Order: sequence, then structure tokens, then C-alpha cells
Amino acid sequence: MSQHTEQLTAFLADLSHARIPAPVVARTEDLFLDWLGSLLAGRRQHPIPVFNAYARRMGPAQGGSENLVDGGTTSPYFAALVNGASSHVVEQDDLHNSSVLHPATVVFPAALAAAQDLGKSGRDLIVAAVAGYEAGIRIGEFLGRSHYRIFHTTGTVGTLAAAVAVGKLLALDQAGFTHLLGSAGTQASGLWEFLRDAADSKQLHTAKAAADGVLAAYMTADGLTGASDILEGDQGLAAGLSSDAEPRCLSDRLGERWALAETSFKFHASCRHTHPAADALLDLMQRENLDAAQIKSVTARVHQGALDVLGRVTVPRTIHQAKFSMGTVLGLIALHGKAGLTEFHQVPLDDTDVARFRDNVSMVLDAEVDAAYPLRWLGRVEVETVDGRRLQGAIDEPKGDPGNTLSRPELEQKFRRLAAFSEALNDDQTDTLIERVWHLNEDAPLHFAIATAATPDDEHQETL
Repeated sequence: MSQHTEQLTAFLADLSHARIPAPVVARTEDLFLDWLGSLLAGRRQHPIPVFNAYARRMGPAQGGSENLVDGGTTSPYFAALVNGASSHVVEQDDLHNSSVLHPATVVFPAALAAAQDLGKSGRDLIVAAVAGYEAGIRIGEFLGRSHYRIFHTTGTVGTLAAAVAVGKLLALDQAGFTHLLGSAGTQASGLWEFLRDAADSKQLHTAKAAADGVLAAYMTADGLTGASDILEGDQGLAAGLSSDAEPRCLSDRLGERWALAETSFKFHASCRHTHPAADALLDLMQRENLDAAQIKSVTARVHQGALDVLGRVTVPRTIHQAKFSMGTVLGLIALHGKAGLTEFHQVPLDDTDVARFRDNVSMVLDAEVDAAYPLRWLGRVEVETVDGRRLQGAIDEPKGDPGNTLSRPELEQKFRRLAAFSEALNDDQTDTLIERVWHLNEDAPLHFAIATAATPDDEHQETL
């Protein structure tokens, strides 16, 4: 085993609640509420009913873990599968900048499902989640920018992050975490090609990452062995999936730097790569008192990662694909003042005003923005007005970043919007659930008994 992997597994085995600073514990509660809202908002969206139907067919009718999409119970594997898919579909789940990883959508489905199955408390769940975040973020940073160009890091690295969280609940020792990483790493997968076709693979990535994390952890606890050097070995993850891997990232300030606290909340309901430009455009329009009719064209100055991901989408064919269209997102910002779930789902896909604005948006690589990425996601736009002016917009921290974060009242507002979007909860249920999450750190049972209405048949929406 390489030294950096050894340091990481030692940290994971030794991690305890007493070692986690209080602000990190509180932040974990924030992230859990944000994840739960994303899950509830996504429960009726395509293709989540497909995942739910599969779980009903293949999994047990009842079990120790909650399927929060339909309110039933099942095995930890299938609960993680369905909940992991649902929490990623509306593009409101968190993101960690420098790893380009969405940790919540893989860590929490696996950890919650296992914690419920094993009879663990909210405090246990927090320790497990912190372990999953700390490991997953560092592994994402280790694999580097080259990995993300081809591979959806949340699918690949997410498998290991989910496994670590469950492994912590199963009280694995250092040797156990070594085997765990080997078994999770050999399953890691997820390719970006789906964006060209508006395919449903992104939800499959998170569903499988969460479920396969459960599989790896439970089987490791029962004696399954895994490769001891899956991360740094000659035929391991870095060798196969990266050309710029940096092993030192795996052990970066373990126990001193709490990477979980660096995670960003998503304000707009779109791919995070669109957020810096969206915030820069919104700021510019407010500063210059512009409306959409006064804008002739917009040039978003972006990092290469944004070009790699967003450049695949020209004319979006589905709501989900529209969230990866820079032109569509900026069109909604300019015309409606925001790009939230309401705007994406109520504005028609063929809306002529949005399409006209979209067709006048371009992206170019900016050296300053690219050099800062992925540690910082800078927003830079150039606007040409119909009267010939050329205006510049710039923001250094998009809304939701750690330096421009969402407060607890703002997170509660976001949760209410997300829960109301799918009509998952009434107001009293929403209040009760928020209060329970704010007390997650207490030794209380983790079953939420969310009596969600049955999900309807799958529908493909014709609006944004």
C-alpha cells in the first residue's frame, strides 16, 4: 500500500465524533437537509419512477431502510439506489469545488440506508458522512482535472465515498478500509458521453455509486478482500483514469483541513458550471439596470471544464439537458431573474424568447478563470448591448460557495421550495422534518416515516 493511501485509511479508522469540530458537525446537518430537499424534489421527475419500479421488482417489499421516494421500506442496497438517483436529478445537490464532486448525493443515500438498517443514531450518521466526504473529496482531488474531462467524478469517486461512509458505520479497522477501497474502486464508473444524447445516465451514476458503496462495505465486513493499492497502484484508478494524479492530495492535512466545510450549496437549479456566469450576468444587469431586451449578446468566459461539459449541449431536448446549456440558463436569468425549478419546469422548452437569447450566448476559454479552476470558480461575462455598449461582469464567489454561503434560514427556504415542488410534504410535515434535521447530532432514531404520496407514472416533460 502506498503511503498516502495508508495515511488516509488510518485517518478513517481512527475518526470519531469527538475529533470532529462542532462547526463541521453543524455543517453536516446543513448538508443533510440540503440533500434531503433535493431528494424530495426529484421523486416525481423522469427517470426516478424507473429506478423505483426496478427496486420494487428486484428488492424486498419491506426492509430496514426507507425508500424516501415512495415512503416504503426495502433493503439498504435498494434504498441507496433509489434515494441516490432521486437526489441528483433536479440539480440542486451540493458540490465541492476542487474535487468537482457532488458528495451528498452518494454519501447520504448510502449512509442513511445503512444507518437505518444497523440501528444507528444521527450522531453515528454524522461521523459516517464526514468520513465519506473527507475521503471522497481527497480522492477526487487526487484524480485531477484529466479524470473529470471523460469521467463523471460523482459516479466514479462517489462509489468510494459512499463505501467509506458505510464502512464507518460498520466499524471497519484500517485493514478493512483498505479492502473496502479496493472493492469500491474496482466498481467505479461513469462517463460523460450521455450529455450528447440527453440520456438518463447521470442518475444511474449516483444510484449505482451509492448502492455499490453499500455492497462494498457490507461484503468487506463479511470478509471480502480488495486490492490494497487501488488508488495509486500500477493498474489502479489513477493509472487507468487520470493523467495528472497527485497522490499527496489523498493525505492532505487529514484531521486539520475539514474538506466537508468547503462544500458549496447550489443556488440555481442547473449544472454548477453555469452558476459563475449566471451570477456575473445577474450582478451586471442589476448594476447597469439592464433588461433582457437591451442585451444583444453575452460571452461567458469560462474554464476548460465548463467547455468540456456544457459544450456538448446546443439545443436542449429535455429539462435536464437544458440545465447543461449555458445559453438556456443565462436566458432564464436575463428574462426571469433566476434559473430555479419553477423557471425550468414552467417555461416551455421551445420558448422563443429564451431560445433567441440562448442563440446569442457563447463561451470562450479564459486564462484567468481556467488557472483558478477547480479551486475557485470565477464568473466572467461580456455583454454587448443593442445600443453598442460593451460591459463586463465579474464575481469571484458564486452564491452558495463557502465565502458566499447559504445561511440556515436560506437553507430552510430552499428546502421548503424543494419539498413543495414535488408536493412531498405539507407545511407541518416540512416544519417537523427541518427541526429533526437540526437535531441530527442527537442520539435519536433515524427513521423519518415520510408518508410521501405514491409517485405517478413516469412522464417526459415538455417544458424547461
